[in-house]
Amino acid sequence: MSPRRLITDHRGTRYGEVLAAYVTEAGIQAHVYGTQMINDCPQELWERLDPEAIREELGAFLVKLNGPRYWVLDGLGAKVQTTEPVMKEFGGIMMRRIAELDLGTNPQQVPYTERHVNRGAVFFFDAGKPIYEVVNAEGAAFVMQAYCVGVDPTLTEESLIDLGGRLDLPPGWSYRTRILDEELVVDTSDHVATVLQDELENTYTLPY
Repeated sequence: MSPRRLITDHRGTRYGEVLAAYVTEAGIQAHVYGTQMINDCPQELWERLDPEAIREELGAFLVKLNGPRYWVLDGLGAKVQTTEPVMKEFGGIMMRRIAELDLGTNPQQVPYTERHVNRGAVFFFDAGKPIYEVVNAEGAAFVMQAYCVGVDPTLTEESLIDLGGRLDLPPGWSYRTRILDEELVVDTSDHVATVLQDELENTYTLPY
């Protein structure tokens, strides 16, 4: 059965995330809190967030502010919630814990490093819409799920067409933009997703 779309017209929606990293027996794990489906991450409140204060509040050893960000996908599918959602308010911004991110042994953001996130999500990219991809040296294409304005506040979806000229891609990698002939569904509802970021903290996901 094809996954069911619950949210549509989602391209361009703004959100922000707080990543709180903890040392576990399995390595460094981050709890991801996000404003998705709650609010649009108000800029005036986001600018006042204090990562060190949040780190102390959560008892984490590191906190990363991830965003603000804008989706470049068109719809979201169902995410099964088996337990009561964990809600947190940071500096007046309400967030929900939405995923767990495996950081391995290095919690720092390293461009083009694959990470694994348990998010239970389904992403829909509509036919006739543009997608933006980085392709690694082995030919695997990672599709952009969201662009970030935290590093470059002037970034827009329109500017993503020429983004490849700004990226310091690893040897053998490439960047491309294309228009979808048919709907692209990225279904990671039943397995861990593989993601990476570029040096501007735009986020890409493997579509399988």
